[in-house]
Amino acid sequence: MSDPETAATAVAEPPGDDAADPATRPASEREPVGARDGFHRVVILGSGPAGFTAALYASRADLAPLLLEGNQPGGQLTITTDVENYPGFPDGILGPELMDKMREQVRRFGTECKFEAAVEVDLEKRPFVVRTDENAYRAQTLIVATGATAKLLGLPSEEQLMGYGVSACATCDGFFFRDKEVVVVGGGDTAMEEALFLTRYATKVTVVHRRDELRASKIMQDRAFAHEKIAWVWNSVVTEVLGSREGGVEGVRLRNKQTRADSVYPTQGVFVAIGHKPNTEIFRGKLEMNDVGYIRVQEPTSRTNVDGVFACGDAMDPIYRQAVTAAGTGCRAAMDAERWIEVQD
Repeated sequence: MSDPETAATAVAEPPGDDAADPATRPASEREPVGARDGFHRVVILGSGPAGFTAALYASRADLAPLLLEGNQPGGQLTITTDVENYPGFPDGILGPELMDKMREQVRRFGTECKFEAAVEVDLEKRPFVVRTDENAYRAQTLIVATGATAKLLGLPSEEQLMGYGVSACATCDGFFFRDKEVVVVGGGDTAMEEALFLTRYATKVTVVHRRDELRASKIMQDRAFAHEKIAWVWNSVVTEVLGSREGGVEGVRLRNKQTRADSVYPTQGVFVAIGHKPNTEIFRGKLEMNDVGYIRVQEPTSRTNVDGVFACGDAMDPIYRQAVTAAGTGCRAAMDAERWIEVQD
């Protein structure tokens, strides 16, 4: 990824009053950037396919959006190697390269991209106020594209081999494991869905679960238990992923929770399927969400319960979680924001 851009300079205070210098004041007390010379008609929180597509449509509508890229510029695709299911790239493309191309495209049309993450939003004021750890901004409309984060095991080897045999998305990466044996870690509906999907490609799918029974719904359990390609390892946790970036995954080290015995289980791929967490914490109590934090929108639009705030991508989609569907909802959010602004004007 490119180096972070220079942060926008805070609004200057009269000389001679060091205590009033914006650079010395906490973000929560700084005057929003542009408060004296205008404000942003559209502020987009988060990058990735949803944020960049929203920026593309908003900038082409001459709305000069500000895009705050967040803590993971480019989103989850930046930890993916080959992307072969995004339209327009017949030979595939590296995830980080795809995000760089999207960033370059939106900048071409006038989007201002900043490598800052929102830490606080005030949706009670109009215009809205968005604060980062560096600046504060005012927005006539706000597009939330903060995405979601796959829950991982927290192992150094898992991080090292992510995209090199370790994945958190069977739909994204299953194709690369054709005629190979893979492991799925988890015991809920997500894990069963991943395991069943992987049977299309893998010769054997082994589900590793820390308990002796699944949390998945009965119908999903029945489907998985009935599939001849799916095997089971119970009462066990993965303590290490074995392999290298050059050679890929070779196996996992398991620990039996009952006997405490360690063993090595050969495999050529590891899919972590223990759920996702939407990156929506700063909107709790401010936007309507479901029980686990996905923002509710007024289908078929991207409108939230707050007039002028729109949501797109994985921050509002607990079902599909694909780059192409995220991009589609980003388009929807930008068009909704444009129409909302037209009515206000």
